[in-house]
Amino acid sequence: NRAVSKLGRNCVFVASGDLSHKLVASGPYGYDEEGPKFDKDITDAMRKADFLKLLTINEERCERAAQCGLQSFNILAGCFDKRNVKPAFMSYEGPFGVGYAVCAYEAAGSDDVRDFAKRALDEMEEKMKKARGKEDAYISLARKSIELYTRTKKVLEIPDDLSKELLERRAGTFVTLKINGKLRGCIGTIEPVCRNIAEEIIRNAISACSKDPRFDPVTEEELPYITYSVDVLGKAEKVQSKLELDPNKYGVIVTKGYRRGLLLPNLDGVDTVEEQLEIALGKAGIGSHEDYTIERFEVVRYEACDL
Repeated sequence: NRAVSKLGRNCVFVASGDLSHKLVASGPYGYDEEGPKFDKDITDAMRKADFLKLLTINEERCERAAQCGLQSFNILAGCFDKRNVKPAFMSYEGPFGVGYAVCAYEAAGSDDVRDFAKRALDEMEEKMKKARGKEDAYISLARKSIELYTRTKKVLEIPDDLSKELLERRAGTFVTLKINGKLRGCIGTIEPVCRNIAEEIIRNAISACSKDPRFDPVTEEELPYITYSVDVLGKAEKVQSKLELDPNKYGVIVTKGYRRGLLLPNLDGVDTVEEQLEIALGKAGIGSHEDYTIERFEVVRYEACDL
């Protein structure tokens, strides 16, 4: 906006990108029921110039819909921050299973109410406050551990009021962090290395927020927006055939010598045994042509309420 003001002339901003690639089964990317739903929500927001809706769509929905345009649309929305606009929705079509829409906006004066970046953050904070009030002991333990470590670098002491399950049982655990549905860290143990599940969660929570090599350490500013899930692993058992696997029910462990890879069950975007094994093998650095062993395991997953 400052650049446009300095130029002293009319300017046009163009934001380009596709909507869902998952509209029909016959398309090149297949079908997901989220595809048509996503496109409807986006085009409704375009028609109404509801930029808040664009900013607050969950990342998991974006991934399922296989879209590629939302970020550019959000940048365009930022150009009109605190401004009224006149929307002119022109068309929507989905040839070949990919969604395309055309919409134009004309700036129409200032409006501080349309401060969508601040409103999006406020909305997310309010949702998170409600979610915190519904946490179980597993999620609360992971969250408090991460918050304390991020702020002070201190390790949380095990509370005295936990259940026998947490204080007396041993099991491997994984702690997963997300922000707006997007992965922010995930670290765990295949087998228990601590005295009990509570200590295992605390240990892995700290690792997930500070030692996941895919991400920078979590910052204090991010803490209000993180959602947590905790997986408690059951005992692994060897399988003789891929027919014994089910990516929704069982996690997998693949092993070849000292190389080992694990993938949790029931993950978004992992719909087949082949996809599950491919990812686990990639983590371990094992080629699909190599002779490797497969184990399966079940988990009990604890997660925050749906945001």
